[in-house]
Amino acid sequence: MFTFTPLLGAQSSTSKASQSILELDGGIKILVDVGWDDTFDTLDLVELEKHVPTLSLILLTHATPSHLGAFAHCCKTFPLFTQIPVYATSPVIALGRTLLQDLYASSPLASTFLPKASISEPGASSSAASAAASATEGGEGKTEATGAGRILLQPPTGEEIARYFSLIHPLKYSQPHEPSPSPFSPPLNGLTLTAYNAGHTVGGTIWHIQHGMESIVYAVDWNQARESVVAGAAWFGGSGASGTEVIEQLRKPTALVCSTKGGDKFALPGGRKKRDDLLLDMIRSSLAKGGTVLIPTDTSARVLELAYSLEHAWRDTEDGDNDVLKGAGLYLAGRKSLTTMRLARSMLEWMDENIVREFEAAEGGDAATQGQSKTDNQRSGGQSQDKGAKGAGPFSFKHLKIIERRKKLERIISDGTPKVILASDSSLDWGFAKDSLRMVAEGPNNLLLLTDSLHKEKIPDSAQTSQRMTLGGMIWQWYEQRSDGVALEKASDGGLLEQIHGGGRELSWTNVQRAPLDSGEQLLYQQYLATKRQLQDTTQTRGQESLDTTADALDDRSSSTTSEDSETEQQGRVLNFSTSLAHANRNKLGLSDEDLGVNVLLRRKNVFDYDVRGKKGRERMYPYVAPRKKGDEFGEFIRPEEYLRAEEREEVDMHQRGSDSMKLGQKRRWDETGPNGRRLSGSGNKRLDRRDASIADDLSLAEDGDGDAVVSSEDEADGQEFEGPAKAVYEKATITVNARLAFIDFAGLHDKRSLEMLIPLIQPRKLILVGGMKEETSALATECKKLLKAGVDTASAESAVIFTPVNGELIDASVDTNAWMVKLSNNLVRRLKWQQVRALGVVALTAQLRGPEITDATEEAEESASKKQKLLTDETSTEVAPTPDGVKPPAEKSDVFPMLDILPANMAAGTRSMTRPLNVGDMRLADLRKIMQGAGHRAEFRGEGTLLIDGSVAVRKSGTGRIEIEAAAQSAAANQPIGQAALSFLAVKRKVYEGLAVVAGN
Repeated sequence: MFTFTPLLGAQSSTSKASQSILELDGGIKILVDVGWDDTFDTLDLVELEKHVPTLSLILLTHATPSHLGAFAHCCKTFPLFTQIPVYATSPVIALGRTLLQDLYASSPLASTFLPKASISEPGASSSAASAAASATEGGEGKTEATGAGRILLQPPTGEEIARYFSLIHPLKYSQPHEPSPSPFSPPLNGLTLTAYNAGHTVGGTIWHIQHGMESIVYAVDWNQARESVVAGAAWFGGSGASGTEVIEQLRKPTALVCSTKGGDKFALPGGRKKRDDLLLDMIRSSLAKGGTVLIPTDTSARVLELAYSLEHAWRDTEDGDNDVLKGAGLYLAGRKSLTTMRLARSMLEWMDENIVREFEAAEGGDAATQGQSKTDNQRSGGQSQDKGAKGAGPFSFKHLKIIERRKKLERIISDGTPKVILASDSSLDWGFAKDSLRMVAEGPNNLLLLTDSLHKEKIPDSAQTSQRMTLGGMIWQWYEQRSDGVALEKASDGGLLEQIHGGGRELSWTNVQRAPLDSGEQLLYQQYLATKRQLQDTTQTRGQESLDTTADALDDRSSSTTSEDSETEQQGRVLNFSTSLAHANRNKLGLSDEDLGVNVLLRRKNVFDYDVRGKKGRERMYPYVAPRKKGDEFGEFIRPEEYLRAEEREEVDMHQRGSDSMKLGQKRRWDETGPNGRRLSGSGNKRLDRRDASIADDLSLAEDGDGDAVVSSEDEADGQEFEGPAKAVYEKATITVNARLAFIDFAGLHDKRSLEMLIPLIQPRKLILVGGMKEETSALATECKKLLKAGVDTASAESAVIFTPVNGELIDASVDTNAWMVKLSNNLVRRLKWQQVRALGVVALTAQLRGPEITDATEEAEESASKKQKLLTDETSTEVAPTPDGVKPPAEKSDVFPMLDILPANMAAGTRSMTRPLNVGDMRLADLRKIMQGAGHRAEFRGEGTLLIDGSVAVRKSGTGRIEIEAAAQSAAANQPIGQAALSFLAVKRKVYEGLAVVAGN
């Protein structure tokens, strides 16, 4: 059994997010991708939340917001989500972590808002509640008019995001893996996962799922074409592989889940080189006028391709004199760009093989002159490092400068020099791209270069007002309308470049900022946290994490030096507050004494007794709240003052008494003790000081020697000015767009030609099309029906079924075969002679099928069942329907299977003469070549799929897998004895049969 349910991303015109549920036989549920769109609407995750308690495992395909944008939110919000095993490749884990850290640091809306239900509670009848409710009902427009804000939830910190991604199990390409199920999942029964390269992003994955007779290939957002950094999809066997047949593991699956994005577009003539040339021509046309080029891109995945292409284009202009690129600046703006590029240098083996060769050439070429160049660099004060860019590695940038602070980005854009800026995010709704657009849009010589199509379906005018469109979507709509005219620029190859005039249009957007809560909103937020803590305590299961409130309003003063007494007191305040709230809102929460269980001793006033008779587990003991240990990535915090010797403690007390006797206003020395006996400059802080110093050194080295290594006060203002709960404050802004608009397709997705070529080669039995708009999906489904029927005969054409589901629609894509289970008798098992074919055991048998056998255990089970039924009848004095005569109670499941047994003697003689031996297995020509060379024969490939052995025997393999062997009538060489060709022919046949299992009938 196999059912497929797309939660997000199927025929959707408003969201690129991808979420899918795959349910297999036995109740196994697999969630593929946890995507989110740029609106960060929690309503998109409602259906996912319903499936969380039944999920067996989670798979992630790409490190993009549309595939894992909601992963950290689900880990922090859904209690059981962190207990589900998650699988992805190492680049997806590393780049996804930096992506979400940048996302939550740049977009306040990603934190999501306080639920409406908590605002409208009876206990929350305050002015803040009414203001928040009015802002919630009024929506974004009303909030702008009033200036009020909606309360934001606490976003996951960078440490929390890193901890969530550390729970993901890394996998490698082409290595089958048997995953572990979640604690609340049924057994997986031999389910196997295999990851294959999908292209599009570094570490992008095509998932192959094998379970019983179901072979499922999940391939969304793949790219067959090779790029500068990202290798092509592994349909034909990996990076740079060529051929006419899809690899065996991905061929003829029972179900293929494929995305339809780009199904209506054709590839650019000229391929990757033409695309890169168009990009540079667009940039040169703007830089020649002294303008600035803004290229919005993502923050971790596709930015690697753009950064690599532009860096090497700048390197190629070092020898030239008249190229405008030589005098222009190249910048990459993102809050986590340094980390992303550092990670890219550590995952070169996941990229295209040309990247590996370039890295090896750079390392090998510089090995002989490394000492001399280092000495010259030291003598020249570091100025000679930028020279000799030809020997630099693929991601050792010489020209690309990385910016991680907003103030520095503003200074660079406002200096008036021509430059190119890569900024996150491609939606222009958050990140440095939105800030850069505000400063670049008004310049008529500037260029906004889009690299990803943000098109949406046409929406009626009545619906456009209620639907939120991103800033990038509005600009893309202007680009498609072209109402202000088109400017034609000359390209390097003599062609024309299209750039759309901005026309001085007014672009309105809403800027969202975090602001601290006032006193009424603070109380409302505390009530929400207390309610959530109580609900979590009543439903908490063993091994489940408790609510983390280290940065909320109830514990915003907590630090690493808080004593156990203050922590216990803090927990007591939370419990007392929660108890009073539960007493006041008892009817609202709907929690009875039975629901609370033993927690009634803490949650109810004047309750001092609890009946533990018949209870099990934690219900038999008094509830205890374990104190929360505090620490960082190095472990639990150590307080040095707890490990002082007696004489040291006396010295500390003397200093403390001396400091208490100081006069008012007298300054304390830096090395003296502070309040509560804490040393201001003790040994306990030296390690932290060294670590902060090392971090500062790393940042100074990463700034590429531009003189801004020291963080200024303006840069410090970029960070959050406060910690703890906040609200979203909306500010409406309007800018005039005079800059030109252009588009170069750098999305790295499959096109119409790739889909129409590969799907018939894959030959799926069931084809499920998701991930595109309605027009794209319908057009591709119609085309695939023609292609799949043209590739097979009429008898089997009906087996190619195509599904085009919508979000939330469940489809049954089970394999069209039936399987039954039988038992083998002991006499039959002893006669079986197994043969190994690679990792499988094969045997042929001839037996007779008999009915299920009634054993002694079955009879005992029947007798005990009848006694139990009679006992229940006597106790309850109720009438039980009598069992019909001749019908026995059902036996256990293991005993109702039919049995295969040996044939009787009179039948065995007749069937033995009718059985014929079978050759089972598959022989690859590459394996046969190695075997023949090992046996002393000459073997080499000639032509297309032909293996020539000893110059006289040709071996070919047909499309159906049949091996054809042809030998010459005489020797090909003059000095070769007659009959050598025949000997080679017999040797080849012998080796072929040795590689197959000859199974004879028993």
